[in-house]
This record gives sequence, C-alpha cells and structure tokens, in this order.
Amino acid sequence: MTDQSVEEELLKRGRGKINWISSNMKMLDKLREEFTSSQPFAGLTIGVSLHIEQKTAALFSVLAAGGAEVVATGNLGTTNDDIAAALNESGIRVYGKRNDTRSEHLENVRRILRHKPALLLDNGADLIAFLIEEEEFSGQKIIGGTEETTSGGNRIREEMPGKVSFPAIVINDSPLKLIVENKHAVGQSVLESFLRITNLMVQGKRVVVFGYGWCGRGIAKYFKSFGAQVTVMEKDPIRALEAAVDGFRVTETEAAVSWGNVFITATGRPGIIKAEHFAHISDGAILANAGHFDWEIEVPELVKQAASVEEPEEAIERFAMPNGNCLTLLSHGRMFNLGGREPKGNSAESMDLGFTLQALSLECIAKSRYPLVAGAQPVPHEINLEASRRMLQIMMA
Repeated sequence: MTDQSVEEELLKRGRGKINWISSNMKMLDKLREEFTSSQPFAGLTIGVSLHIEQKTAALFSVLAAGGAEVVATGNLGTTNDDIAAALNESGIRVYGKRNDTRSEHLENVRRILRHKPALLLDNGADLIAFLIEEEEFSGQKIIGGTEETTSGGNRIREEMPGKVSFPAIVINDSPLKLIVENKHAVGQSVLESFLRITNLMVQGKRVVVFGYGWCGRGIAKYFKSFGAQVTVMEKDPIRALEAAVDGFRVTETEAAVSWGNVFITATGRPGIIKAEHFAHISDGAILANAGHFDWEIEVPELVKQAASVEEPEEAIERFAMPNGNCLTLLSHGRMFNLGGREPKGNSAESMDLGFTLQALSLECIAKSRYPLVAGAQPVPHEINLEASRRMLQIMMA
C-alpha cells in the first residue's frame, strides 16, 4: 500500500470507530445540542492531556460544539493513531502518536500549554505540574480545569499544595464516577483486556489485586465472578476489612507474592511490586498494571534482573529470571486496559457519564456557575445530581 492509501485507511478506521461509539453515548449527544445553542466555551482554548481513543473523541466534539478550540495530547502509550488522525482531520489538534517515547510525550504536553489555554482537562496532572514547575509557563493565566484520575488528584494535593492558583475539579471525587466507571467499568475492562491480550482462562487463576479502592473493588469483583481465586492487598485497615467481608482473602504482601499467579496493581502509587518481590513470584506468573502511571510495577528493575527478555506478542513480554522462573508483563507495565493490544478501555456508557461530568464541570468553571476555590476540589453536588438524573433517565427509557 502507498503512504496515501495507508493514511486513508487510518482515517476511515478512525472515523468509523468514532461514529460507532458516539452513537452509544447519548448523554454527550444531548449535551452537544445544548452546547451548540449556549456556546459556553466561545473564544476559549481548552488544553487536554487525556487518552486519545474513540470515547474521548466524542467528548472533544462536544467541547468544540460549545465554541472551544480543543488542543490535545494523549497519555504515554495510550494514543490510538487512527483516532488521532480522524480528530486532526476534523479540526481538533492532536499531538503525539502511540509509540512516542517518554520525552516525546512530555514535549507534547508542553505543546499544549504553548497554545495558552484558558481551561485545562488533565489526566494525571501533567499539564498542571508543567504549568507550575516550568519557567516557560510562569505567569500563564488559567481560568480553571478538571483532573480525571485518582493519581492526578493525589499529585495536586500532595505534591502541589497551595501552588495551584485556579479551581481544579477532580472528576474522580464524584461518587458517580467511583461507582459506575471505577468499580464497574474498570472491573469489566480489566477483565476483558486480560482475556483478549493473554487468551487464557480466568477460572482457577490465583489473582492478587493490589489496592481496594473503587478500581480495585471492581477488578476483584469481576475476576471473582469469572471463577478466579482472589486475594486483596490493602494497607488501609478499613478497606482491608471491607475486602474481607466482601468475601476476598486478605493477606500480607510476602504471602500474596508467593501465592498468586496473576498480579494486578490498582493503587495509583509507585513501587507496589518491587524489585525484591520478583525472585519470590512463581514461574509463569503474569504482572499487569491498571493504575494511571506505569510506576506501580518496578519495570526497570525487572529488566535489570532478567537474564533475557522476549516479546512473543504485542503487549506481552516474557522475562527469564536468574532463578529459572519466567515472568510475564503485560503492556510494558502501563495501564493495560488502554495501552494493550487493540485497547478498548472502559465501556461507552460509563465514559458517557464520566465525560458528561467533565463537560459540565468545565462549563461551570467557564460560566462561574457555582462558588469554587483554588486547588483540588470535588465535582459540585449539583452537577452530580444532574448527571445522575440524565443517566438514569436513559437507562430506564
């Protein structure tokens, strides 16, 4: 095929995916009509750092319908090149590609801020961190922004306390997102991605889930429902007790490491599966990360310890360890339900809700609808109520 025909096929595939998924995101579809009329973002640029896939494309089209100039980049390893091509063709500027290096990804984040956006839509707080930490962007005025994830919310609160001078609404603080997206959609997509990438059965697997937050709850629930034996690792005593009364085995890290043959991290924290654990993990075990950043499994240490590495399939790496065991890593330690082979991510309906929260939160910042303060804060209660009414109406129709 010629370069032109490859590009045409890429565009065709991207357009088809966006059209299909958009037809199943009815909340955003209605919001598109409302924003087309009200133009809440007229004259404003929205800078975005978010996974580039078909569901985020639907969100971008809603923001653009509301008058925004949308400039976006993906997160590391989660950009779908066909979706990026279709978005660029539609006039929504997207920087980056799926196989970008870490340094290329960070430069793409800088490119977004060089557009001088008035609003930010962040995922992991990279945009907000660069805005605060890099001299190039000092003095740049931001009306406000949103943060999608637990990991990003943690960064704002713990690494940048008192430094964020504008409202940053943390979408992950919404009880709607926690229940619908984090628990049910992440649980479903992580299970589905494990099956698709590995082509293995779940029944009888000894699965260790690190973290019993809302994502961990969902992952444990869905793997158990498919017949896996599930152990939960959770440092917080209250969450650990919750896992126990939910019917899961709860134990210390050392015991779990030697017991499991599938390990899934979902904590939002670095260094969960550490260098010292690798020698104690059983032969053939599978390591996978469902957290936002690729720091939960100490992959550089795994590479350093391994005698050899092979990649039999895309998103599957096998590490021959000095003790004779072989460990398998999915998606290079990145979020494997979005960074793995043929990634699908969370369900369309769950992201329809989550992105409605995003769009309504950005609208409330742009229009000063509710009193907001500087720094990280939850989604306004009125927006949670409105989004829940809208989703329930669609589900019960």
